[in-house]
Amino acid sequence: MMRLALPTALALLLLPLGARAEEDPRFTQLRSGAEAVGGLGSFLEKYVGECEPGAGKACEDKAKAFRKEHDGKRHYLLVGEDSAGMLQPGRFDEGSGELEVNVTPFFPASNYALCQGSPKRTDAKGNPVLGLVRAEGQAPDGWMAGTFQRLFQMRGVRAQVVFVPTGVWSLPKKGGGRIYGVSARIEGIQVQVARTGEPLALWLARGH
Repeated sequence: MMRLALPTALALLLLPLGARAEEDPRFTQLRSGAEAVGGLGSFLEKYVGECEPGAGKACEDKAKAFRKEHDGKRHYLLVGEDSAGMLQPGRFDEGSGELEVNVTPFFPASNYALCQGSPKRTDAKGNPVLGLVRAEGQAPDGWMAGTFQRLFQMRGVRAQVVFVPTGVWSLPKKGGGRIYGVSARIEGIQVQVARTGEPLALWLARGH
């Protein structure tokens, strides 16, 4: 019974949208010149190119060629609602409707992750430590703080990320070995309402 009610509750939650918010033209411009990443896991695996012992020089050369092809080029990534745990609700002002979404710029897939820059250390659980970025936006008419919070609780948000890969990072792995990922210059993050695609909040790197 409760499982059937959840989609209805989410639809009711999102009813007071008012006029559809327009996408910021700065983000539109960023994304328009970017190459779409179809699958982040595959992209990270090819970019890192972690070769098994005995794989030989061909494995390393393949990874180098992939990095050469993509380094310095702008890419576009869609983070679906089921993978958007790096998005958390921040400040919400019921008077003005101004809101913030806290984003940990760590986008995992397969055994790797795309990060803003290169993490320098891990936490007690062995996860890379990264600083938050705050995407800012304006709530649709009729939203309250509870509406905003429930959107995240019900996995109702997704993100579009524009980034430029810059290299491979690695850190000691808890229990031995190393963990690897891709360093990036993240240029823009747009948070959206997953059901409608409506822009909710935006973060842009300086200069954009």
